[in-house]
Amino acid sequence: MKHEHILKQHHLKATPQRIAIVELMQREGHISIDDLYGAIRDKFSSISLATLYKNIHTMINVSLIREVKIPGQKTKYEIEKEAHAHVMCKMCGELKDVPFNPSGLIKETIEVSQYSADEVAIVISGVCPACQKK
Repeated sequence: MKHEHILKQHHLKATPQRIAIVELMQREGHISIDDLYGAIRDKFSSISLATLYKNIHTMINVSLIREVKIPGQKTKYEIEKEAHAHVMCKMCGELKDVPFNPSGLIKETIEVSQYSADEVAIVISGVCPACQKK
């Protein structure tokens, strides 16, 4: 899907900086603010970190992207997609999506806690197959 179209679907103006952010996130899958800023500055040397954060938060607010909070590491960002969990390698840092439907977990949590839960974020850490072979 074209990057401009994705932005317009979320009622956002398709600025060159926003197009570059979406393009990078689609290519990388998961990206930290530092890596995103470095790549964006290569293309738009005058962009500030504050402007990048402003664009990121605007995209989060319209559910275009989401934060992936990883214990002990900097937050990464990804394009919003179907429900999933993440697995992260403690050795090489690889972060991958794993299909996961949290509806049962949310329902059970609501029943047990009486909270009004609507979102689940799971990051499971371990060692990836490649690092296991080392």
